[in-house]
Amino acid sequence: MSDTVKVLQFICPTGFYGAERWILTLAKNLDRQQVQCDLAVTVEPDLPELEVEKQYKLLAGATHKLAMSGRFDLSVIRKLCQLIRREGYQIIHTHGYKSDILGLIAARLTGITALSTPHGFENADDWKLKAYIGVGNRFLRWFDGVAPLSEQLCKDMDTIGVRRSKVHYIQNGVDLDEVERCRVDPATLPKSRKRIGFIGQMISRKNIFELLDIFEDIASRHDDVELKLLGDGDQRVELEQYAATLTARERIEFLGFRDDRLDWLKSFDLFVMTSTLEGIPRCLMETMAMGVPVTAYNIAGIDQLLTHNETGLLAELGDKQSLTRHWEAVLYDEKRARELADNARQYVMDHFSGHRMAQEYDALFKKLLAKTG
Repeated sequence: MSDTVKVLQFICPTGFYGAERWILTLAKNLDRQQVQCDLAVTVEPDLPELEVEKQYKLLAGATHKLAMSGRFDLSVIRKLCQLIRREGYQIIHTHGYKSDILGLIAARLTGITALSTPHGFENADDWKLKAYIGVGNRFLRWFDGVAPLSEQLCKDMDTIGVRRSKVHYIQNGVDLDEVERCRVDPATLPKSRKRIGFIGQMISRKNIFELLDIFEDIASRHDDVELKLLGDGDQRVELEQYAATLTARERIEFLGFRDDRLDWLKSFDLFVMTSTLEGIPRCLMETMAMGVPVTAYNIAGIDQLLTHNETGLLAELGDKQSLTRHWEAVLYDEKRARELADNARQYVMDHFSGHRMAQEYDALFKKLLAKTG
């Protein structure tokens, strides 16, 4: 084995969200003399230019595009195998149910080590997608290593049938330098109202319809609030249509994917989440590091970042009345909001460094190669 470990990060992206940013953070913080960490992405028809590929090439390493004729094109496995053999990768590191399936098959065909990092599970409604996710979860059993992003996801591996000896918990990390540069920059986006914000994928598990309902309730009593939603996803059109039926529709704006998302995050008076299912949300870590107060439902993953009344305000899942009160408490009690935000920022700075995470993955890569070599 050469001194430098050759790792191929593999993802089937639909945007530039938590998993994509996580991969970029990991690769940026790895010691390039110890680990050569490149990226392979699948490219589906009609998708816009992939931001993760552009950023990765600029900041982290080499990138490879693998064309797919559709959403479930298994012929990409052959292209992936050719790439692995040509470049001599020793480990394929996959992210997401689709990349797990394609990546594991390619690993077995080429004889290299396979590692998966589950970022969280999707509670999809579409039967075809749900079936694919189920298959992807079953494939996790056959990986050489699985490194979930949260302790709850580690427990979920038992349910799926992954042997405990294969599960390696490495606490999540975030690119704090990027957030800090924005935080200390005196430039700010203008606003005339208290700004409530959301950043993330617009998919079912994010439960954004409920978020809109809570805003509608608060806006009916307060004319000094607005809601900005950044991100894209399968539900965006439906969400925009629903928002257009609300009384507060003129104070709701869908901004889509934004390169200046951190500038928008910095402008928020409150960051809100109504998710029903999460790993450890990267957007939440960035929010805490930025010093923006947070409210959310108390679910697995989020509970590893937020402690009620210490680093944020939490309501039990589905308790909209309590969550509504928490929104108002943060918006209209500046002293309390500042205390929560300061505590949250310190907690993330102390525990969720991208550099620390990369060092632990470096050790895991070498451990897996020693085991399978």
